[in-house]
Amino acid sequence: MPNGSYSAKDIQVLEGLEAVRRRPGMYIGSTGPKGLHHLVYEVVDNSVDEALAGFCSQIDIAINNDGSVTVVDNGRGIPVDNVPKYRKPAVEVVLTMLHAGGKFGGEGYKVSGGLHGVGVSVVNALSTRLEVEVRLGGKCWEQSYEYGKPTGPLAAKGKAKTTGTTVTFWADPSIFETTDYSYDTLASHMRETAFLNRNLKITLTDMRELEPRHEEFRYAGGIIDFVRYLNGMKEVLHNKPIFFEQAGEEGTVEVAMQWNTGYSEAVLAFANNINTHEGGTHLDGFKNALTRTINDYARRQGILKEKDENLSGEDIREGLTAVISVKLRDPQFEGQTKTKLGNTEMRGFVQSTVMQGLAEYLEEHPKPARAIVGKSTQAAKARAAARKARELTRRKGLLESSTLPGKLADCSVRDASLTEIYLVEGDSAGGSAKQARDRSFQAILPLRGKILNVERAGLNRALSSEEIQAIITAMGTNIAEEFDLEQARYHKAIIMTDADVDGAHIRILILTFFYRFMRDMIDAGYVYIAQPPLYRLAWGKQHVYCYSDKQLQDEIAKLPESTKYNVQRYKGLGEMNPEQLWETTMDPARRTLLQVQLDDALAAEEAFVNLMGDQVEPRKVFIQRHAKDVRFLDI
Repeated sequence: MPNGSYSAKDIQVLEGLEAVRRRPGMYIGSTGPKGLHHLVYEVVDNSVDEALAGFCSQIDIAINNDGSVTVVDNGRGIPVDNVPKYRKPAVEVVLTMLHAGGKFGGEGYKVSGGLHGVGVSVVNALSTRLEVEVRLGGKCWEQSYEYGKPTGPLAAKGKAKTTGTTVTFWADPSIFETTDYSYDTLASHMRETAFLNRNLKITLTDMRELEPRHEEFRYAGGIIDFVRYLNGMKEVLHNKPIFFEQAGEEGTVEVAMQWNTGYSEAVLAFANNINTHEGGTHLDGFKNALTRTINDYARRQGILKEKDENLSGEDIREGLTAVISVKLRDPQFEGQTKTKLGNTEMRGFVQSTVMQGLAEYLEEHPKPARAIVGKSTQAAKARAAARKARELTRRKGLLESSTLPGKLADCSVRDASLTEIYLVEGDSAGGSAKQARDRSFQAILPLRGKILNVERAGLNRALSSEEIQAIITAMGTNIAEEFDLEQARYHKAIIMTDADVDGAHIRILILTFFYRFMRDMIDAGYVYIAQPPLYRLAWGKQHVYCYSDKQLQDEIAKLPESTKYNVQRYKGLGEMNPEQLWETTMDPARRTLLQVQLDDALAAEEAFVNLMGDQVEPRKVFIQRHAKDVRFLDI
């Protein structure tokens, strides 16, 4: 028996916010950049809840020179009177106790995004310092905290002509992997928040730069402007987005949508400003209503004949950009990441709202209506052609799981959760990878050249590409309406390309394919990017691999001054022999993999449309904006 006792004395009770500091990942998801930015969102969410209640019209966020973040709002101000049970001011209770807030009943908030009451107290717990200022009842109240504990009592520090709350916090560098905030990440989130809250003004300022970077987000059109923004670089079928809203006992629903000439759909669903990227009842209601209403209209107008099959939901949603935003009193979230709405009453509420609003629009706007139905019928024909192509390739044995691509070097283990496939650029690198791999659980699929850019091609054209056919067959999931994540043959799809411009291009082409045709693979966390080294630093009989310029310079600095060394820059995987490839990029014990995650749906959609779409201007703007950040450029 192992040594050691287990008795009552071994039971620990973590008091106050100590549990948060001990297990931060339980409260903010991670201690990486995602968790760091989540701190800002939690503080801002409190201010947004004030806006939802009708008491706040402006939120100002600043990233300060010292690495702190300040959030100011003009809401009612967090109450400062004592909570009788705890004999402490309400603001102190909110900042120091989990599950404390005005969102669990009463009339303080009818709708809120911060439902669990852990938001701002978690920020306090994970900060070395936090300062709060409350402007309320003609007075200005201040209190400061260190590591979640008050440094003194709440005190009145003068008069105030306005109301509102100011929170400044310094994230704890001993907890977070980095405390360097990304302006672009925060800007994307604040823009989305402003779209979802009509007329709410949000400003973001970065004081870390010589000339402070500043943006203001305010949209009088709300989600109508959101749809226009998403379709900004696309050719649209009708100029004005379709919009309707409805309020009832269930809550409120707003829907804005507009079709473009592209092949992909971008349907974003929100509940109380939370991006429900796993969907839910509101999205189900929207899709059901959309399919039924468009088909009913097409039949009434004689566009669909009696013998014709109904248009499928995928046909109708091809080229659709839509935003569905519901607000309700008691949202029930479920799913793997708690971002799937489960309130059953919202399905029927959204469905009836969309059916009524869309039917009226189609009757009153015959020209756009015919363009929308025409786009859907073309999509149906293309889908039928793609289906025939799939059947043809199936008969040839190309898409059958029992007939895998000839160039695939499969693994012997059959448990998908234990296996991984490397999508490797080029036959030569593929050959090295086949020699380097562990044959039991690592499969290799060499890809020749650059695969088709599916952002500019429909499903039918995509299926005509041998390389894309090979990926689909190797994965085993199929695509489009036949996609089935349960059939995935590997739970790690690792993109491994050269560390140069062409390799980066091939990597983004493969990612575009996964994003458009196998999105669930990304959502499930099955897609990864390999990180081959950039340099091999050798001296005497020793060597070390470096994955960045900084690491190379740091390693060189460690060498004695008289040491002669050689630096080899790897431009391609083929420059490494199998042993080196295994040692640096494929050995699970030593390699570094980047997991592809979809944290910001708006930013992802914008990136794929702008960088991979058929409009040149967005790429030109992107290059001009980021040219100064280029480190390696092959000439």
